[in-house]
Amino acid sequence: MESSSRALLLLVVAAAVAGLAAANFRDDCDIPWEPQNARFTSDGNGLTMSLVSNYSGCMLRTKKQFIYGTVSTLIQLVPGDSAGTVTTYYASSVGDNHDEIDFEFLGNETGQPYTFHTNVYTNGVGNKEMQFKPWFDPTAGYHNYTISWSPCMIIWYVDSVPIRVFRNYQASNGVAFPTSRPMYAYSSIWAAEDWATQGGRVKTDWSKAPFVASYDNIQLDICDCSGSGGGCGTGCQAYAGACQLSSAELGQMQWVQDNYRIYDYCVDYKRWTNGQKPVECNLPRY
Repeated sequence: MESSSRALLLLVVAAAVAGLAAANFRDDCDIPWEPQNARFTSDGNGLTMSLVSNYSGCMLRTKKQFIYGTVSTLIQLVPGDSAGTVTTYYASSVGDNHDEIDFEFLGNETGQPYTFHTNVYTNGVGNKEMQFKPWFDPTAGYHNYTISWSPCMIIWYVDSVPIRVFRNYQASNGVAFPTSRPMYAYSSIWAAEDWATQGGRVKTDWSKAPFVASYDNIQLDICDCSGSGGGCGTGCQAYAGACQLSSAELGQMQWVQDNYRIYDYCVDYKRWTNGQKPVECNLPRY
């Protein structure tokens, strides 16, 4: 029953992300941090990463950089007591004043829900957090997490359901948006007990280590900037991607945001600069 359910899940997710190019964790990624804590499946399509101690997690990175594209993978988050742990799937440039699109999963005490944390950094500045609680148990099986980055907007998906959109208002309203720095896609697990769980109130129980997150079936539909020919500066800029959600997707996202959003920087006036609401928060957000 368990294997047939997993096969059905994979079939459903594969249909939902049709058009994405299959990749392979072992062949298409490298491990720049703590490779001893990573384990590939025999075919390289699956991966586990372990958090062993406060200083020994794991990070995996795609070999190819890209400007614009869609990256997607299946993740089964750390089961049981995962307080103080952070599992991630995100995209980031390299170097100072970096750009980054975050999908982070903040662990919690046994029986308490994970927090899905999203953010956007441009030129090293973030402060655009939006958080959600899941409407399912993300530790009981694999679920699909997708980041779509186009010149028009960034979309975060969970099981093909859009949960957040960040639109490009850079030219029209001066809102910073990542457009020029090539990114890698990353997966990682690391310790952040000083802030991750209930603001740092709940610490990691290291007697439960190792904490293990499982990944499967990475998919990449990206404008590759790693080869020759200057694709980052020319062809990648023409990547179309999504510029508008369908009416059905808008309904799905509104349902998630109405019922499962637990934090939105646009309504957190204590963090506004000089008491001013961020410009994009007064513009159409979807």
